[in-house]
Amino acid sequence: MLGAEAAVTARGPITAHWPELDLDTAYAVQYEALRQRLRRGETLIGVKLGLTSRAKQIRMGIDSPSLAWLTDAMVLPAGEPLPRARLIHPRAEPEIVFVLGERLAGPGVTAATASKAVARVHGGVEIIDSRFQDFKFTLADAVADNSSSGLFVQGPVGKRPEDLDLSHEACLLEVDGEIVDAATGAAVQGHPAEALALAANKLAERGLALEAGWIVLTGGMTDAVHVEPRSRVAVHFSHLGTITIPGGE
Repeated sequence: MLGAEAAVTARGPITAHWPELDLDTAYAVQYEALRQRLRRGETLIGVKLGLTSRAKQIRMGIDSPSLAWLTDAMVLPAGEPLPRARLIHPRAEPEIVFVLGERLAGPGVTAATASKAVARVHGGVEIIDSRFQDFKFTLADAVADNSSSGLFVQGPVGKRPEDLDLSHEACLLEVDGEIVDAATGAAVQGHPAEALALAANKLAERGLALEAGWIVLTGGMTDAVHVEPRSRVAVHFSHLGTITIPGGE
């Protein structure tokens, strides 16, 4: 998958020639790709959840979100245009972003205990970019592809979790001046802290934990919207500010 990413070229799904690929093996493939990223100089900075909305889970025929890795190479500074030369077919989705103030280890983590580990909450925009042609894949394919990781923007407004009602935190997704979707934090597992707890518990199954200072993208609040070349994307949150991504070349 790293080869397709480097070549900025879509490929067919892995399961087309490896139909027996299961989730455990797909996560092993994902982790090996992370090790390769780290060997080439990237730094692990957190995790991201995918398929956190019930609508997306039904569409994929699953009942639980997926988990993937974030590195510093995936950071897009706020206000910078999309580097289109790095992307195959980017799509944008608004996210609630947590920055952890302390280590969070499962099992048995609840939304309440997860919230206590959060130092700041930000709005965010994830730019997903599957390496598979036409964004067509199975769940195992997606996991092996690091859940369509591309880039993400963390908004500049940070607040304490206790100062927000995250299930009611609303966002508007705007493309080229037109509002194309809207949602609240309730679209993410009922509450974004539920997604955070799920991430800690899923990592615990592999003997891992969420570390202090890590960034956690809790999953798309709306459907992901395709970003055409030169399109301008903006996300407006109720209390977490506005994030704008200028059109790229």
